[in-house]
Amino acid sequence: MQFCFLIYSNKKSWSSICLSSITMKKKYIVSISLFLVLINSSFIFNDYAKRVVRTPEFLMYPSAYADSVLKSLTADERIAQLFMVAAYSEGDKNNQSYVNELIQKYNIGGLIYFKGNPTRTVQCINQNQKLAKTPLMMGIDGEWGVSMRIDSTMIFPHQLTLGAIQNDLTVYEMGQEIARQCKLMGFHVNFAPVVDVNNNPNNPVINDRSFGDDKYNVARLGLAYMRGLQSANIIACAKHFPGHGDTDVDSHTGLPILQHTRARLDTLELVPFKTLINGGVASVMVAHMALPNIDSTSNLPSTLSKKIVTNILKNDLGFGGLVFTDAMNMKGLSASNKPGESDVKALLAGNDVLLFSEDVPLAIAMIKNAVASGVISQQEIDTKVYKILCAKAWVGLNNYKPTSVDYITTTINNSNANLVRKKCYQQSITLVKTDAKSLPLTDLENKQIASVSIGGSGLTDFQKTLSYYTNVSHFQISKQATATQKLQLFAKLKSVNTVIVSLHDMSRKASINWGITEDIIVLIKELKSQFPNLVLVVNGNPYALKYFEDIENIVLTYEDNPLTQSLAAQVLFGAVNPAGRLPVSVSKFFKYGLGHSYSISKNYRLQYGLPEEVNLDGNYLDAKIQELAYKAINNAATPGCQVLVAKDGVVVYQKSFGHFTYEKNTKVSNESIYDIASMTKICGTMLEVMKLEEEGKINLYAPLKTYLPDLDTTNKGNLMLRDLLTHTAGLKAWIPFFKNTMYKGGGLKSEIIRLKSDEDFSIEVAKNLYMNKTYLDTMWRQIKVSDLSGSTNYVYSDLGLIFINKVIEKTSKQPLDVLLNSNFYTCLGTYKTMYNPAKKVDEKSIVPTEFDADWRGQLVQGYVHDPAAAMFGGVQGHAGLFSNCNDVAIIMQMLLNGGTYANRQYLKSETVQKYTMRQCANCRRGFGFDKPDFTPGKSNPCCTAASPETFGHTGFTGTCVWADPKNNILFVFLSNRINPSADNKKLTALDIRSDMQQAVYDAIIK
Repeated sequence: MQFCFLIYSNKKSWSSICLSSITMKKKYIVSISLFLVLINSSFIFNDYAKRVVRTPEFLMYPSAYADSVLKSLTADERIAQLFMVAAYSEGDKNNQSYVNELIQKYNIGGLIYFKGNPTRTVQCINQNQKLAKTPLMMGIDGEWGVSMRIDSTMIFPHQLTLGAIQNDLTVYEMGQEIARQCKLMGFHVNFAPVVDVNNNPNNPVINDRSFGDDKYNVARLGLAYMRGLQSANIIACAKHFPGHGDTDVDSHTGLPILQHTRARLDTLELVPFKTLINGGVASVMVAHMALPNIDSTSNLPSTLSKKIVTNILKNDLGFGGLVFTDAMNMKGLSASNKPGESDVKALLAGNDVLLFSEDVPLAIAMIKNAVASGVISQQEIDTKVYKILCAKAWVGLNNYKPTSVDYITTTINNSNANLVRKKCYQQSITLVKTDAKSLPLTDLENKQIASVSIGGSGLTDFQKTLSYYTNVSHFQISKQATATQKLQLFAKLKSVNTVIVSLHDMSRKASINWGITEDIIVLIKELKSQFPNLVLVVNGNPYALKYFEDIENIVLTYEDNPLTQSLAAQVLFGAVNPAGRLPVSVSKFFKYGLGHSYSISKNYRLQYGLPEEVNLDGNYLDAKIQELAYKAINNAATPGCQVLVAKDGVVVYQKSFGHFTYEKNTKVSNESIYDIASMTKICGTMLEVMKLEEEGKINLYAPLKTYLPDLDTTNKGNLMLRDLLTHTAGLKAWIPFFKNTMYKGGGLKSEIIRLKSDEDFSIEVAKNLYMNKTYLDTMWRQIKVSDLSGSTNYVYSDLGLIFINKVIEKTSKQPLDVLLNSNFYTCLGTYKTMYNPAKKVDEKSIVPTEFDADWRGQLVQGYVHDPAAAMFGGVQGHAGLFSNCNDVAIIMQMLLNGGTYANRQYLKSETVQKYTMRQCANCRRGFGFDKPDFTPGKSNPCCTAASPETFGHTGFTGTCVWADPKNNILFVFLSNRINPSADNKKLTALDIRSDMQQAVYDAIIK
């Protein structure tokens, strides 16, 4: 802490002595730094001479600029410097003319901006500065960022939301970011933070603008916010002195009267102000309130009370910075005080800057008369002006340059701003109440979950994020739902056992019960009676919690926006650990500081966040992937695609591009599912192989005949499983089974395939196309008698995985798809991963593959593209699986985690490592998994930046997934490049997949 003393000399001038950094060394103490300056004798700071002043940084050292400018100002201009006038960059042209006149005719001190967009506001600021003789100090009410007044900018959390945050540094960083945005736009003063202690839940004006009802929490976070702002030389303003938190009247509409004593103020309302003053806050704003126990003058607003402004704020608390009035046109002051007169009274009370004066020319004239008559001394005026000019120098107006308007909106809303905003909201989410068994949501295989949105508009972001984790049925109901609508809802919920209710469209107003109606309360109680473990998410004011004391599981987000909704959903599934604590006491059940956290690992489930969270350049990543996606689409390499990037367990990029087909009838969405072709091997088949080996049911070094005795007399009997999985068994690449179902001249053989199903023709290979089930034996015989090359060289073969599938099903006595659903997919929540989706989901959600002119004579949609897999019923070891990027990412993240996901061990880490490592010198493959190959001249399916530990697979339909354990990176790309024809090789020729994967590594911030 640094203190300044102002010492009066015999020559009627003042010297400033600053004490700083008194530090003990080995044998001496570093001396006190002494700064002396002769100031014009017209400055007589009589009130400063008697006390120690806790002086803000901008007044700690003499300002040659302030001294010089002050001397250049006329008496009238000195008075005009005391005014900050409201300005609007959009709308009222009369305001613009009025402001221009005040600047040019009177040389006013500053403007406070309301309403406008970034570009127009900056243009107006530059124009106004150009008109000004003395640079204008520009202010804004930016409690939750410049967005409070300027549209198209980023909305940061309200202070009550920030009050739940336990990490001061996060609030400090938000202050820094808001300061950056202020500077970009040309603002110098942010009238924030609010340090009122909101100890009246019915407060109509402060409420969620406060950090809460605990004085120490308000002080701590207010100090952090202030320091963040002032670290970038933006003047912070502690408001509303001496404390507006316990009012039941809005000072915009009337004069609040508080019966507080000085002792009460000292022990409660003034605590945060003292903290910020001692911490070096540059300015304080005085509220319009009457405190008859402090100043008995009838109906006197504190703004006009010398006992409050001068005696308490300046003398007792020792504040030496700028004192701002609240807006002088607010009814709390203007209702009983005339324009001009109130301005004079405000200066006499001790204020330095008059905000939003109702009549500036009149006020200047009346102040001038007050000086002439001796009511106000010229020295008092000059003291205030000198402080204002010092502040202007500190914010950089002594070297003023116009603000650039180029790309102003995108520069304001940059990636770091997004990161800071997300961090604030994430750390505020509060698990207010839990029964310790319902959250986070686990045992997904035993849960049938429904979400009910009350007051939401359509499918909410909360509901969309819930669906990232498992299959959830979503319902919406109005706050004014009829009895019939409620009955219909309950009927739909009969098939579920877990219900999540989210409250939307709430209010900050106590007068309307924070948007909670009696109907809502009754509805939630009825839901609770049927679903005792009901989970409630309150997207709004914490005071509304008092209506839900009987709910056992409550998550509070404080605000209702896409980000808070997404974070709340992630909290429910344990991907985000709730860290917030209740910043207010609501009732005896919900007291200040209440909040719970989980005992879970960091990477419990995939999070959904921002690239910058994991040290990736989001702007570069997005631009590069979009460039490559549209390159592929515009060059007809694929009609559309999905792309997902995850790092360190956080999905930081998930977007879809293009359409299902080139006809552009249906857009690809993140929910669309693709035929993932050979990715089936690692997202399906290999999961079961690893599990069976762990259970001791198979041995990779055992011959095939051990598990398939009918191969004993064939050339396949002695093939080892490991050789099948590394494609070194000498098997043929594939067998075109489908050709034998057709006549040489064209047409399907009716004894094998027909257009109608019956007991025999029961295998649907495409829409309304059925194969005789007995043909399976024919196909199996063809595989058994197929030739072997006799070589152990690598030859990619589908036949090896067909054998593996047979081994799995013989050993487990269950079909592969049933095993995978039971052992993996249902538990993981990957409900969009399935075989034969045409029989299970709406066709509109399935991306079609090829128009199969050679065999099936139709556009293949919802049926596996691979003919062999289709003829085996759509479920095979080498192909058949459909999925979307999100589900693939969950499966692969489980493998990256060493076989563990959401505190459940699916596979042992040593098993995953064994299967995903390179297995032999003549083959880059792992067991079933593909690997990079950095050998010169060899084909490399990966990008060059991927580590040798990377594992994954590509798919014939235009898909790939790669997991890099060294860099903890996941890259998933899904497309239907074979639409309309498999002859299209452009995706590979353009190297789209590898280039996109490379972009992820190039985006790593060095």
